[in-house]
Amino acid sequence: MRILVVDDEKLLVKGITFNLENDGYEVDGAYDGQQALELFAKNSYDLIILDLMLPIYDGLSVCRKIRETSDVPVIMLTAKGEGSDKLLGFEYGADDYMTKPFDILELKARMKVILKRSARQKSGGSSDSILTARDLRVDLIRRTVRVRDQSPELTAKEFDLFVMLMKNPGQVFSRDQLLEQVWGYGYPGDIRTVDVHIRRIREKIERDDANPEYIMTKWGIGYYFKESEQ
Repeated sequence: MRILVVDDEKLLVKGITFNLENDGYEVDGAYDGQQALELFAKNSYDLIILDLMLPIYDGLSVCRKIRETSDVPVIMLTAKGEGSDKLLGFEYGADDYMTKPFDILELKARMKVILKRSARQKSGGSSDSILTARDLRVDLIRRTVRVRDQSPELTAKEFDLFVMLMKNPGQVFSRDQLLEQVWGYGYPGDIRTVDVHIRRIREKIERDDANPEYIMTKWGIGYYFKESEQ
């Protein structure tokens, strides 16, 4: 699970991050609305903890922008206790609301409830938009790849080729098959195009592209995706 924590109080962000990472979450921190939106555009998150009062863009503006493209759960934080702020938060798309100061245990309890609900909703048909394998996470809608805390930028064809292999773990594809499936039937290019793209993908996602862990070569035939380490 990957969480985005957004608050202009750096100590609060660090404290939440420390607690969530101890529970096994992967956490990114942002200190203003612009930074939050930039991280959101680059990465896929399972939940966002969002302060209402932020520099540059406030929490309501950030929440509204997120809701234009995503249903990711949002927990709104605020130092204010007025009911109008709470109502605005829900109106702009927040899933829950907590007033500062709050108990970190209560925050984590609410997170678990929301994440379980979100997982049930995804299992109803949208969960196939995310591919995972070991420390790889691929978002098919946003066309992003996350591997070992990195977000490598793949070109359109690199992404399509990688997804083709990842969706069919263990299945060996010849270069001709990959050309036809990814580039389209009748593509006039050379089959070495596949080799070039495989090399570039390996350079971006593998720890050591000379000794790949994910995209494997079947000598004399083609390539396949290795799902497990065995």
